Amino acid sequence: MPPTSGVVRVLQTNSAGDNIHVIDPATNKVVGLIEDIEAPHGITIAPDGKRIYVTNEARVTLDVVDVKTLKVFKRIPLSGRPNNVDVATDGSKVYVGIRQEPGAVDVIDAASLTNVKTIPVTGTIHNVYVSPEGSQLFAGSIDSRTINVIDLTREAVSWTLTLDAGIRPMALIKNGEGSTGQIIVQLSDFHGFAVVDFATRKEIARVAFPDPPGHEKELDGLQGSPAHGLAFSPDQSVLWSTSKYYHAVYAYAVPQPCRPGRPVEPGRRCEWELLKIVDVGSHPDWLAMTPDGKSLYVALAGDDVTAVIDTETMTVVDRIAVGSVPKRVVAGVLATR
Repeated sequence: MPPTSGVVRVLQTNSAGDNIHVIDPATNKVVGLIEDIEAPHGITIAPDGKRIYVTNEARVTLDVVDVKTLKVFKRIPLSGRPNNVDVATDGSKVYVGIRQEPGAVDVIDAASLTNVKTIPVTGTIHNVYVSPEGSQLFAGSIDSRTINVIDLTREAVSWTLTLDAGIRPMALIKNGEGSTGQIIVQLSDFHGFAVVDFATRKEIARVAFPDPPGHEKELDGLQGSPAHGLAFSPDQSVLWSTSKYYHAVYAYAVPQPCRPGRPVEPGRRCEWELLKIVDVGSHPDWLAMTPDGKSLYVALAGDDVTAVIDTETMTVVDRIAVGSVPKRVVAGVLATR
């Protein structure tokens, strides 16, 4: 359950360092530092706001941070080198993608803080996402080009979908009742995203980002991922995506299902429509939206900076100096009692 009392914070990991910067979005100032986590990769906040979970590539552990002290108080051994992490909607379990061969998802019990199960999957796992209603986990593999859909009641893979390129970041579109409707997928060596229909288990669209005039394409240091980082507005009317090619963030209007005779809601589109290309800085790598949807935080791995976009004006309003090669960034509520 959500915190009864808390503050919104943005947590910026620094992948080439050993710390995480804590940012107050009200002032865009660094107000804290989580240290002693070498090569932090994935990060997530417990639903009750009392813990921060961070995958530690150097130690091959899941590190658990107390939000009051900002200190690591537990390191949980994992079955292999981790990448990203997510937490169950009720906070009872934490799920860690294992990037090391043969690949897996480790299940951490949040009460005992122990690794209680390793779920076999197809391919090494880069990113993991709990579904909106909390019954499934989506685990994407770069190497096998698969999305593993895991039933969290059985803690086993229900089905897999293979696409034509490696699975990078994903974002989930909710149906009206809260279940998963579509999966937005960024792919290796593709400057854009694919759209997968969850019910039919098929790719139904692919959106290629246009080349902005007057911009030189960046080809160095892409790590096979010219677009890497997605975030929705809270009402899911706008999808934001990073572009390493052009040091930018693209904003797209999310289409509604449009059928003959059905009126289109005001402000909604039937097709993916580009709203704005926002220049942000070198190698934008991950995105985080504040819960109120007013600010979007962009990790700039090439600048050692986190940029802040005002989502109403769609302009950069601040740049915050952080650590070395910032990548994963999250926003959420940390408990104050």
